[in-house]
Amino acid sequence: MNTIAEPASRVSSADKARREAIKLEKRLCREVARAITDFNMIEDGDKVMVCMSGGKDSYTLLDILRKLQKRAPIRFEIVAVNLDQKQPGFPDHILPDYLRAQGVDFHIETQDTYSIVKRVIPEGKTTCGLCSRLRRAILYSVADRLGCTKIALGHHRDDILQTLLLNMFFGGRMKGMPPKLVSDDGKHVVIRPLAYIPEKDTRQWAEYQQFPIIPCNLCGSQDNLQRQIVGDMLREWDKKYPGRLESMFRAMGNIVTTHMMDPQLHDFKGARATGVAEPGGDMAFDPDSFPEKFVPAASGDTLGITIQLQTDLARSACG
Repeated sequence: MNTIAEPASRVSSADKARREAIKLEKRLCREVARAITDFNMIEDGDKVMVCMSGGKDSYTLLDILRKLQKRAPIRFEIVAVNLDQKQPGFPDHILPDYLRAQGVDFHIETQDTYSIVKRVIPEGKTTCGLCSRLRRAILYSVADRLGCTKIALGHHRDDILQTLLLNMFFGGRMKGMPPKLVSDDGKHVVIRPLAYIPEKDTRQWAEYQQFPIIPCNLCGSQDNLQRQIVGDMLREWDKKYPGRLESMFRAMGNIVTTHMMDPQLHDFKGARATGVAEPGGDMAFDPDSFPEKFVPAASGDTLGITIQLQTDLARSACG
């Protein structure tokens, strides 16, 4: 009996994993396509340079863009680009071997930014800032040489939220990471097709696809970086309060400028009583209408959370 039950159990487990992978693939394709459409990231005739770091996110980005390329109503090219920064021990054969096996057009750019960063940045200090600036300039140059019209980066939803909180906590500004932007010199368009994708999905997809991940030994290995701390905080929030990150992310695209404090976005000095009602304009004495507690949803809830409002919304600020 046991010899029959065990193989059946293994088959059942494998089938379940396959079904979950199919659902994940559909979700990734749907959300990447939605981001591309919402922000007009890729247009007919584009040549998209996909920046490959060798991490889970860039592998996922390339994989999903290639899947969408086959079914998209427009035609666009993809070229994968990796910057070999000459880090000691960097396995420079892994990405070329993978890309060749996948039949992907690719370019490896070799620039010794590692020595520059190590020479300029004192030991123990964060290398990310200088490293990213050098990398950005080189990738822009590569995009010019290859004739690429779009530069695709593998930043996902959680990266965007981390950047927002880092700017709030340490920069004193409300600034995130836009899904699409034009470079300072006006020559390049940078896109982030994974903008709607949570990090846990890229991690699961990378594990399922068994991408040959290359760790970053230059900056990713540094302990106690502020981004890492904020990332850990977000993951803890997501674990304790499911749905909080989704709500925060939606807020970035639902900004009420009249209820912020930036005089460049709203003319506070010129605000005068006109006698004409403005819909949604006056909420000064309205009660806060957010829930105080998030509780996990029943398994059939497609939103993944059930929000329970536990305060008396009739209580007003002047009450």
